[in-house]
Amino acid sequence: MSIHIEAPAGAIADTILLPGDPLRAKFIAENYLDKPEQFNRVRNMFGYTGTYKGRRVSVMGTGMGMPSHSIYVNELLREYQVKTLIRVGTCGSLQADVKVRDVILATAASTNSNVNRIRFAGMDFAPAADFGLLEKAWRIGRERGLKLRAGTIISSDSFYSEDPEAWKLWAKFGVLGIEMEAAELYTLAAKFQAHALAILTVSDSMVSGESTDSDEREKTFRAMAELSLETAIAD
Repeated sequence: MSIHIEAPAGAIADTILLPGDPLRAKFIAENYLDKPEQFNRVRNMFGYTGTYKGRRVSVMGTGMGMPSHSIYVNELLREYQVKTLIRVGTCGSLQADVKVRDVILATAASTNSNVNRIRFAGMDFAPAADFGLLEKAWRIGRERGLKLRAGTIISSDSFYSEDPEAWKLWAKFGVLGIEMEAAELYTLAAKFQAHALAILTVSDSMVSGESTDSDEREKTFRAMAELSLETAIAD
């Protein structure tokens, strides 16, 4: 048991999916896992462990933003010895050719957060995905006919920015999408020698203004959840 996770030792699998929304964790557990058992209810950040195609897998919400995400990932890595972590989330597109409903595999994550500047005494760290997971997700996604993009993203500390044009600088440098957690996930995975990947469905576009409604998000979320689970159990 850790400060924010009430699970006893052994209740969490060494492979875990991490949606931001705890209700998405509940959705994955109830729709995809066999015999899911809930291991966490603290602060309503639901977590479950079950099996997927015979392999033990966990899923847990992490909340929004890097501070919340960092709390849960730290405890999963330090207290529960999780080895593989796959973020299952949404993002906004920063490029005209990255469309709503596309799936982005985040190769690396820039950030406007000071979290790593504080951690590395003012120096810059390059948070990057695990190549093995990235390769598996790319191969499986292409086999399943998904429209995939692989490239860099930015993890932002702000959902509502004071400068509505700020995203254009990142777009100029080829950044594909914007979200709020992956840079911290990749940094902590590097620290604890774990494997991490962010798989993101594009839910809206900063370029065109297009966005998905709740029904569309559920359909595209299913495709992303299935890709994440298949990646999690791939040899």
